[in-house]
Amino acid sequence: MKIALIGLGDIAVKAHLPVITQMENVEWVFCTRNPERLQQLAKKYHVKESYTDYRDLAKAGVDAVMIHSATSSHPMIAEYFLKLGVPVFVDKPLADNYQQCEQLYDLAESHQVPLFMGFNRRYIPLYQQFLPGVTGDNQTTPPLLSLRWEKHRHDLPGEARTFIFDDFIHPLDSINVNASISPDDTFVTRQFVQRGGQTLLGRLDVQWQQGETLFHASMNRQNGATMETVSANYQNVSYRFDSFTEGSCWQGNKEERLKLADWTPMLAAKGFHAMAEHWLEVVSAGKQSQSLTQRNLHSHLLAEHLVKQMK
Repeated sequence: MKIALIGLGDIAVKAHLPVITQMENVEWVFCTRNPERLQQLAKKYHVKESYTDYRDLAKAGVDAVMIHSATSSHPMIAEYFLKLGVPVFVDKPLADNYQQCEQLYDLAESHQVPLFMGFNRRYIPLYQQFLPGVTGDNQTTPPLLSLRWEKHRHDLPGEARTFIFDDFIHPLDSINVNASISPDDTFVTRQFVQRGGQTLLGRLDVQWQQGETLFHASMNRQNGATMETVSANYQNVSYRFDSFTEGSCWQGNKEERLKLADWTPMLAAKGFHAMAEHWLEVVSAGKQSQSLTQRNLHSHLLAEHLVKQMK
């Protein structure tokens, strides 16, 4: 299998390259506009074939591409390869607006080719082990009663569309386990901050209820520190995780500490290993489940709805 990686910025270097270059039976091709960075990383990871223009990959015979470039370039690059019938992986978000996302999925469907989204939090092993209904189907026993996902940053208010599509989409997608809530059934609160003559979004909270389950996503970018916490509740059982590696379970008025096995690699703990494996399975099959496509689209639909609520 031959897969091209397009865009060799921070996210690719920190989160993807250390994982994917260790996978067997894959020949990697690198592509970035920066020739010095291209040469440096190709040498480091022993990659024999590299390009500075993604359009040259069309004649390289690649079986799939992974797009890690800036959000603004995602639709153009994804469209190019979907039209060639090449499976595409895109780091979240697919685009910074829902209309382009819908158009790209329509294109993928018309060419019968998978369009995969890089939401690593769906694959966090600690949550998959202890939180039924959080990383997959919500129809579980015991039933999930509430899920609260908080992802906060320090001193980083921002323009609303960028705030929501590039960052808030993480907690938003993480609570969107059913991918079926109507945008009009969400309850939205927000805080703004004035800085440098601009009105910037400082905090955003979204809540909804489906059946007996309560969902809440929160992002405060005026927080005292950068942090991420996940809380989930079942019948008389409560969980809280302040990291991807350990947390607590309370049951019968007793606390039990939970943690991953010792020596679990950091990127495995953050879901990147399992996500990469799933991606390769999708490439091999030439298709992905309709439920996955639905969730990808629905999370972007909710993000667009939130942007409109900021006006």
